[in-house]
Amino acid sequence: MKHVLLEDIKRLKAMADTGLLYADNQFDKERYNELIAMSHRLLATVSGNDEETIKALFLPVTEYPTVKTDVRALVLSEDKKKVLLARESVDGKWTLPGGWADIGETPKEATEKEVREETGLIVEAKKLLAVFDKRKHPHPPQPYYIYKLVFYCEVVSGELQSGFDMLDAGFFDIDMLPELSQDRILESQIKLLHRKAKDNDFEAYFD
Repeated sequence: MKHVLLEDIKRLKAMADTGLLYADNQFDKERYNELIAMSHRLLATVSGNDEETIKALFLPVTEYPTVKTDVRALVLSEDKKKVLLARESVDGKWTLPGGWADIGETPKEATEKEVREETGLIVEAKKLLAVFDKRKHPHPPQPYYIYKLVFYCEVVSGELQSGFDMLDAGFFDIDMLPELSQDRILESQIKLLHRKAKDNDFEAYFD
């Protein structure tokens, strides 16, 4: 129920942001600003954070609000029994290498860069395996609306090592995964991706 409420509040805020962007009179602007402030208070209540922290997460909207894009890489060992993971410095847990897609990079370029920076390996993104809508999966609640693009990548060169903002990197047996950073990736998602890659099923999954 809490998760459903959070999604409704995020939708409310997006609608208020859009309304404020296109409002052409002071009366409407005041009402949309009031709705935005209300959404901040509701997000603070539902998430357990203070209102100032919630406000700091959101920059003033100057154009139509859109979904944020996260890119991830599935890299397998030669026998395809192990998957490459990186250990996050933020929570000490493990995830598929990746992060936010930067403006000016294609999804392919962003994914390859993230793997290089986080694990030391130079890879080539070969296939788009999945487009996950985080709302459709049991990730912990968060204020943003996010699409997660996962690419199947093959190692070209490089030496396995942890990146400057990661604690560690390594290959793990698909049936013996370490504790995962569930905000970033879920075991069910990794196993789905691994199964598709192992079976050469490269028709992209999408929600």
